[in-house]
Amino acid sequence: MEIVNKQALREYSIIDRYDAGIKLTGPEVKSVKNGRLNFRGSYVKLIGGELFLVNADIPQYRFANLEDYDPTRSRKLLLKRAEIDKLQGKIKERPGLTIIPLKCYTTRSLIKCQIALARGRKSHEIKSVEKERELKRKDREMAKEYLKK
Repeated sequence: MEIVNKQALREYSIIDRYDAGIKLTGPEVKSVKNGRLNFRGSYVKLIGGELFLVNADIPQYRFANLEDYDPTRSRKLLLKRAEIDKLQGKIKERPGLTIIPLKCYTTRSLIKCQIALARGRKSHEIKSVEKERELKRKDREMAKEYLKK
């Protein structure tokens, strides 16, 4: 199972990537393993020396019977102290950097969240990146068609 934040790869240029554990409740784990996670509008916030995933939408597991469930609550990310300090230092050192979630995946029975230190792209940069991707895709298609002959 792998859920990718495609919007983040389009709107941000990635500087560093980190793999973090994520603290979830039982029904949330089942919901994520079913592929029900939405990263739209989510980001990672540093509060009191700890990382939190904010605004990630995990809908309620349909067989769970919870009344006070908040699908967009903040969830704690589990990372080593040295990595947290490194992220904190880079953010203070260079303004304009942010931490964003890239993807969520399972490793054995654990759920991990890949986060990245990133810089936001301007609209003209986004357009040029999309143009490059389109050109690469067309090149691959042409090469595939050429090899068929």
